[in-house]
Amino acid sequence: MKKVFQFIDVERANYPVTVLARTLRVNRTAYYAWTRRPPSDREIADRELTRRIREIHAANRGVYGTPRIHAELRIAHGIRVPTKRVARLMREARISGLMPKRRGKTTIRVPGVRVADDLLLREFRADEPNRVWSADITYLKTWEGWVYLAAVQDLYSRRIVGWSMADHMRAELVVDALKMAVHRRRPDQGLIHHSDQGSQYVALAFGQFARANGISQSMGQVGSAYDNSVAETFFATLKKELVYRRSWQTRNEIRTEVFEYIEGFYNRRRRHSYLGWLAPAEFEDRACPVLTKPTPTTITPPLEKVSLKTDLDHPSTDPLFGFPLTHPGNLVISQAGRTPEVPPDYCGCHSSRCRQPFPSRQAIVRGFALAAGPGNVFRLRFITG
Repeated sequence: MKKVFQFIDVERANYPVTVLARTLRVNRTAYYAWTRRPPSDREIADRELTRRIREIHAANRGVYGTPRIHAELRIAHGIRVPTKRVARLMREARISGLMPKRRGKTTIRVPGVRVADDLLLREFRADEPNRVWSADITYLKTWEGWVYLAAVQDLYSRRIVGWSMADHMRAELVVDALKMAVHRRRPDQGLIHHSDQGSQYVALAFGQFARANGISQSMGQVGSAYDNSVAETFFATLKKELVYRRSWQTRNEIRTEVFEYIEGFYNRRRRHSYLGWLAPAEFEDRACPVLTKPTPTTITPPLEKVSLKTDLDHPSTDPLFGFPLTHPGNLVISQAGRTPEVPPDYCGCHSSRCRQPFPSRQAIVRGFALAAGPGNVFRLRFITG
């Protein structure tokens, strides 16, 4: 009856109430009594809950469905309500999550090449960080052409520990992703790297880098997405929540957005059902606050002693991220009197054509947040590779 009265309340601007009540076979006096009745405590609570649901949905890029919004209400806001009530309010407010689309094929095998054995056998669990990593490649469409993304994921916390993007699918793509993961996490000997049997993962360059860092390779069977389901699931989530929601004009545009999604949202804020509805970074902080050895390339000096400049001597012709100011190259941070320990043969610009040594007393900054304060004092937060 309530929905009938609500319909009459909406349509009364177009038709007389008497006609609407007669057509819908309801009492006109009952409708007027309903309009004068104050809202119940339940209706007031539902309105407040709907407001919070809208805020949570908007704050999380509009991708959360009922399970994650319910978890956010319970964990972050301390509101315990039934899941069905959240689903009902979302349905009434026309709020919904996103549905995945079908995935294309990017695995290209090399016939006659011996591949690694499957060391996981679909046991995608790890008791501690940096013991088992899962990796895969996917493609992203732009108006300029395809962009390929390689990602490395820690099966302990489901965190993306390394990734790389390029306009090709050569072995350098997956090598760069693994390099980022190794430089960030500094894993011990015995780490297992699991992937499919794509030509990039059986390439000589990838195998040499893995062995040089004490990494054992593992590969699933041909034609079975379940043998690498964790990596497949991440890419399906990325495309559902970011890529398929709009069209992308340039490669740099989608690179910047993928960086923000992985480093700013997926790793740090997005709640994961496998982790008890915690974000990967929060799960790692709770389980093991000190996960890895300190990364030498991370610089945290006082702000007044930091100088910024663009790397004009060696600009990247295929930059990993679009630079939002005047120069499309990498952002470089340096500090007088301090020499960070960095790999001598890795520039860090992630360009497939770059083989320049890492500049002395400099570290490539992967991402940054810049805000102007009083007196033109800038505060910056850096993410180094």
